[in-house]
Amino acid sequence: MVEEKKPDIGITVKKSENFSEWYTQAILKSGFADYAPVKGCIVFRESSYAIWEKIQQIVDKKIKEKGHRNVYFPMFIPESLLRKEAEHFEGFVPECAWVTVGGDKQLAERLAIRPTSETIIYQMYAKWIRSWRDLPIKLNQWCNIVRWETKATKPFLRTREFLWQEGHTAHATKEEADKEVMEILEIYRDLMENYLAIPVLVGKKSENEKFPGALYTTTLEAIMPDGKALQMGTSHNLGQNFSKVFDIKFIGKDEKEHYVWQTSWGISTRLIGALVMVHGDDHGVIVPPKIAPIQAVVIPIFYKEVEREKILGKAREIHEKLCKEGISTVLDDRTEYTPGWKFHDWELKGVPLRVEIGPKDVEKSQVTFARRDTFERIAVKEEEAVKAAKKLLDEIQSNLYNRARKFLEEHITTVKTYEEFKKVLREKGGFIRACWCLSSECEEKIKEETGATIRILPFEKEKPFSNCIYCGKEAKEVVYFARAY
Repeated sequence: MVEEKKPDIGITVKKSENFSEWYTQAILKSGFADYAPVKGCIVFRESSYAIWEKIQQIVDKKIKEKGHRNVYFPMFIPESLLRKEAEHFEGFVPECAWVTVGGDKQLAERLAIRPTSETIIYQMYAKWIRSWRDLPIKLNQWCNIVRWETKATKPFLRTREFLWQEGHTAHATKEEADKEVMEILEIYRDLMENYLAIPVLVGKKSENEKFPGALYTTTLEAIMPDGKALQMGTSHNLGQNFSKVFDIKFIGKDEKEHYVWQTSWGISTRLIGALVMVHGDDHGVIVPPKIAPIQAVVIPIFYKEVEREKILGKAREIHEKLCKEGISTVLDDRTEYTPGWKFHDWELKGVPLRVEIGPKDVEKSQVTFARRDTFERIAVKEEEAVKAAKKLLDEIQSNLYNRARKFLEEHITTVKTYEEFKKVLREKGGFIRACWCLSSECEEKIKEETGATIRILPFEKEKPFSNCIYCGKEAKEVVYFARAY
């Protein structure tokens, strides 16, 4: 009889030596995603989609507590609507996928497959809003987005179709809109730092980098292990730019007509890519416990058939106890794989905590925990198992955040000259803290020459410590540059 060959599940490259290939293997071999038959698209497999569901639950709860409600708008947007806001239209046209034929008939007007929904939503806001009593409107939708990227596919980070949430609000005053922008930014920061365990820098975008059509854009930026920045989420004050174009007006308490003030904001499935990149190691993915769909896996270990039922019984008992206490746990009682193979499989998938129960554990009335972040193994008395599991999960969450925080801090470099700037970018990457004169020409030249862009203007203004990094004239702002995804 030919023995069935077990699949090779291990990652074959080191994260530190070939980051791009490591990332691809980590995504595919962990079962997070697979390439779809449609060029530029991926299949979100069970593990990654479960993480997305957790993100949805967290954000959905928080925004509903603040009075937002979920809706769904069509994915087809008439070209005439997109064209209404010229700056917005120009910003998205290169990425639009167009429908020109329906059935066997040529359409009278091209339909864009939703690159973002401002225009179609605001057409309806103009219809719905009449009085100050109709405000604020605070709507959100969870949906898919299509942007016809031409670069190579990078799962979760650069695909033609991805998933996101987009919030759209309308307010009577700029102050209300400003408050909304910052409240959402804080919800996002909490998600990223306290659940995904990824520290972020927050601030405003420059005029060149802001969302097309926005009054201003606020952003949350993280640094990835290859030294590139990743925009994790944005919250925009759209001012009255769209309301004037779409004629969204209301009669105020003063009985006069006013244009509404609007915001839009969103996060996407690129957060899953960030999670993989920031926390993963040469063994695979590591999922922070607070966002992990599976927080612990129980693996029974027996070497003789006579031990089987006793050990399995104890494993089931521990599994039930952990589940009952709210720890999301699976029991891996598959018989076709060895314990060692299972260890590697669950390490690859990133489950934070492994619970081993073997003959010696049963004999000593204990269980053995193995941490995914440090691989430390800890023997714990059976009656202390639940308490110890909760403590370890908290420690893993904290450790993952602290490791990422340390990396971020080590990859913020202050420079005073353009030569230093280019050297750091070339040799180290990360965020480069530098002074800028506010000239968009300097900003564009730096981008053209180095590929680096201004990622944030900090909310708390920092005192310039040198002249402008590019032109040498008097600096007005301290900003953070980086190359980015």
